[in-house]
Amino acid sequence: MSLESPQVTTEVDADQLTTDVLRQVLGDALLNLDHHVHAPEVTIRPDDVQAVLSTFRDDLGFDHLSCVTAQEYEDRYESIYHLKSYDDPTREVSVVVPTPRSDPVSESAEPVFRTADWHEREAYDLIGIEYDDHPDLRRILLPETWQGHPLSLDYDQTRPQVVRYDEHANPLHEDGRTDTNTMVLNIGPHHPATHGVLHLQATLDGEKVVDVDPDIGYIHRCEEQMCQKGTYRHQIMPYPDRWDWGGGGLLNEWAYARTAEALADISVPEYAQIIRTMAAELSRILSHMLAVASYALDVTGEFTATFMYAMRDRELVQNILEDLTGQRLMFNYFRLGGVVWDLPEPREEFFEKTREFLDGLPKKLEEYHDLLTANEILQIRAVDTGVLPPEVAKQYGVTGPVARGSGIDYDLRRDDPYGYYDELDWNVVVEDDCDNFSRLLVRMREVEESAKIIDQCVDLLEDWPEDERNLQSNVPRTLKPDEDTEVYRAVEAAKGELGIYIRSDGTDKPARFKIRGPSFSNLQVLPEIANGEYVADLIASIGSLDTIMGEVDR
Repeated sequence: MSLESPQVTTEVDADQLTTDVLRQVLGDALLNLDHHVHAPEVTIRPDDVQAVLSTFRDDLGFDHLSCVTAQEYEDRYESIYHLKSYDDPTREVSVVVPTPRSDPVSESAEPVFRTADWHEREAYDLIGIEYDDHPDLRRILLPETWQGHPLSLDYDQTRPQVVRYDEHANPLHEDGRTDTNTMVLNIGPHHPATHGVLHLQATLDGEKVVDVDPDIGYIHRCEEQMCQKGTYRHQIMPYPDRWDWGGGGLLNEWAYARTAEALADISVPEYAQIIRTMAAELSRILSHMLAVASYALDVTGEFTATFMYAMRDRELVQNILEDLTGQRLMFNYFRLGGVVWDLPEPREEFFEKTREFLDGLPKKLEEYHDLLTANEILQIRAVDTGVLPPEVAKQYGVTGPVARGSGIDYDLRRDDPYGYYDELDWNVVVEDDCDNFSRLLVRMREVEESAKIIDQCVDLLEDWPEDERNLQSNVPRTLKPDEDTEVYRAVEAAKGELGIYIRSDGTDKPARFKIRGPSFSNLQVLPEIANGEYVADLIASIGSLDTIMGEVDR
């Protein structure tokens, strides 16, 4: 196939991607055009992946590879590349690449989008699809010695697995050194600086980092497969909280709710949307407070002041959320079509408690800035370290505070509105310096914006007529979406874009459930921002990404 014929060089809206337009742009590479619930579906040949994705990126403006979903059917394998635009994430298209079961080989998208590196490795690891020209096609969640692919249809779950001792051998010389000053330093997986069970194999030249290989999968819990075993209506919602034990669970619940509601065409009452928005922003503050607290501990070793202050203020938020949801961390409060119950009684006490926290927050944030951002040690450690240029961030599909700390003005709450965000007055926080310090500032300023959103929600809820407090729409007890209906939806979670892909098979359980965790894509960029810097800078860079391993490994 050749794409050197005249191209469409202006951006085309997703709903204008007709067969004629795509034939003009893609030529013989286009096999079929259909529609998923959220976007057009373009089916192409497996040997045209790089040319087609380059065309979508360069000529049609789809510069964000949000997710890669892989799945196996009775007669074929499929890779689905979910493309968006950073300038307008409502412009979406799904590029579907089928391969025969007898020869599941497809061209790699990594030369076009760097973020495809880890996503395709996961597809190879769990499904069994191989990608030509992939720079490092090896397992990512399971050991290299693992036999079989756990999400394939013929996987034998009873087969014993043995990991050889030499799986953990030092990759360099026996003494860990080459003829130069190069050595391998293993950081983690059981170390507080890695923010969870993350293993980093860092190659050093003296004290400078020349390469970092993040080794993940230590707490892979088959979350996707467990969701495929649960019913849409009742059994999946408790799982999303467990992807982020930093406090962002309500945001994760919303990701599943938004996807399933789009799949089953379920509406949400306005009153419930306001409660969701308020609860989600409380959850975001909970997560950002932990990020700020742990960053102080990572970079300045400050356990007594900033860390404990943030823990104190997290407790206040957790008390409010406990009153609302009945839980302090694993909330399980959202339901398809709304929320499980109304605000706690007496309502006036709940509003007073929430307002008391909001009123005291500016003074506390001022303290954090005095202790942390004005700290000379932290500035030396964080300013101009871990630099992530915006063009590199986009190549890796980076989102959330990490992207906004690199000057990328991208936030799904505003750019792909859901809930009640488009009815409220708030701002997207962006910092342009692209370093570790910028990412810290974004999270601290986002706490202020979340407080503004919560304050407006409280005003609305206080005045809401009692007879119009509808908590849920009328959702059938058993949901059975039409067979082969496919949808990918996302929300702005605490760490960034959290997306979920669901394919239905006509039953009350998903045939495929794929989680796009923002930490998974964000963590990929660590070698880019750490190479050439000191070991201490590597630790500061890890903390600035604010990854959560339950979301990375799933």
